[in-house]
Amino acid sequence: MSPEALADLIAHIIIHLAESGNAGTLSPEQAPPASSIVVARPKDRSHGDWASNVAMQLAKKAGLKPRDFAQLLASELESSEGIASVEVAGPGFINIVLDSASAAAVVDTVLAQGAEYGHNDHMSGHTLNLEFVSANPTGPIHIGGTRWAAVGDSMARVMQANGAEVVREYYFNDHGEQIDRFAKSLVAAAHHEDVPQDGYKGAYIDEIAARVVNEAKADGVDALDLPRLRDENGDEGASEQREEFRKRAVPMMFAEIQESMKEFRVHFDVWFHENSLYESGEVETAINELRAQGDIYEKDGATWFSSTKYGDDKDRVIIKSDGHAAYIAGDIAYYLNKRRRADHPCDEAIYMLGADHHGYIGRMMAVCAAFGDTPEVNMQILIGQMVNVMKDGKAVRMSKRAGNVVTIDDLLEAIGVDASRYSLARTDYHQSVDIDLNLLASHTNENPVYYVQYAHARSCNVDRNAAQAGIDASQADLSLLDTPADGEVLAALALYPNVLQLAGDHRAPHRIAHYLEDLASAYHKWYNAERVVPMSLTEPENRIADDKREALAIAKSPDKARAAARLKLNDAVQCVIAGGLDLLGVSAPDKM
Repeated sequence: MSPEALADLIAHIIIHLAESGNAGTLSPEQAPPASSIVVARPKDRSHGDWASNVAMQLAKKAGLKPRDFAQLLASELESSEGIASVEVAGPGFINIVLDSASAAAVVDTVLAQGAEYGHNDHMSGHTLNLEFVSANPTGPIHIGGTRWAAVGDSMARVMQANGAEVVREYYFNDHGEQIDRFAKSLVAAAHHEDVPQDGYKGAYIDEIAARVVNEAKADGVDALDLPRLRDENGDEGASEQREEFRKRAVPMMFAEIQESMKEFRVHFDVWFHENSLYESGEVETAINELRAQGDIYEKDGATWFSSTKYGDDKDRVIIKSDGHAAYIAGDIAYYLNKRRRADHPCDEAIYMLGADHHGYIGRMMAVCAAFGDTPEVNMQILIGQMVNVMKDGKAVRMSKRAGNVVTIDDLLEAIGVDASRYSLARTDYHQSVDIDLNLLASHTNENPVYYVQYAHARSCNVDRNAAQAGIDASQADLSLLDTPADGEVLAALALYPNVLQLAGDHRAPHRIAHYLEDLASAYHKWYNAERVVPMSLTEPENRIADDKREALAIAKSPDKARAAARLKLNDAVQCVIAGGLDLLGVSAPDKM
């Protein structure tokens, strides 16, 4: 019996007691839904399989002492099928012990549902637009963007497992000054000139510049011979040559980023270009809509958005006095596009932004409110923290291509896709994280991804050995899973649906990783304590005490019935680990 099933049972009992007048002053309308009843694993396993504090939460409404109300619930629970015993402890905790067959029923549930175990539909009917990574097409994806790739894709998979429709979106900032700086940097590199003061550096700039020259030459264009223009400061100005480099280099960088995401096992449904908002007239349309409702005014030759009306700390310029659009102009149109586009308009627009974007939140929530939407609901902004890459106890900073940063390609070359994705997704993105390259390349239990993957590989090896031994689990009696080690694994399996739901609700894929590590720990301990394939007890009689010989025989040399039950438990663990790793975009190897 799972904690969710126990919560349903307790909710039913509370309603029954209230309707029969046996719950003090508690009315049926005051009975809590099962989703709000906490059923948790007690820290001290001697207290039972599961525990709930629901009696303490409802005692005041019932006009009863918590222990008295708990005793009412305990009496009803004890007579329920699948429950071996119930005890009221402390100020009113209800400790529950399941009978072995009920506890082991989760095994059949897991194996019947397979990869869908734990999946639910409580987020169905919601279309979520999840925008993540969204790096400028001016260079390779750095380590911060790589973290968002791992977290964002895992988050999308988790929310889909909870029934949501998720549109994964990459936003290319291909409009504005950063593209001009990129093009200027390429022109300078092509002419072997110094990098502009505000330009981009790194070997990749030289590579892209050379590719532009060669591609143009293949098309019959001498890019280096096109007219150049210097502005009043002597910097590279808008010219035919700069435009030639821009129009050819941006698609090159775009393709490189797409290839990096593919290699990282990240799929995007939409690759959205900022520039399209200006070309289509959507920026002007969005501003005019705000103007029509009185949220736009002119001042000092600029056009302003009255964002303070919607909670921002100051009004925002959207068209500068020189006639150029401020960055927020595109943001306004982009949000409206997400909410109103013809194909998969979203109910919730989720933006995943870097640590330097905290000041961005107020103005964007004002945009959301100005269009009649609910901030933190229709628009959600998630801020991630920094990533530090370490090797030999020192920070790794230099990239072969991109200069003083670490890129996605650097990380994959060092530790591979599995370790990269797992290590970046397993930490709460609200916290900074240190990536230890030495640890993540090691085959030790201290390496978390190895520890979890090894549990899966070990379970596959158990299957191979069981097949050779002729063990058939098809008619297994799961009530034989009655040892403490069995119980720990069973309880861990039963927790998975709740963990998966909470991971979706809280936008927290790291909860899946932490759960997998706990399940792997329970499984490794179980593997060391029990056997599926019998082993001969070769210890001389005088070295095994009589009172331990029977227990050791059950653990290490089980009969066929107990071995079959354990094989089923082994396979259930294998199924859940594979499913959990898949949600993180990590492989589940059958050998290591």
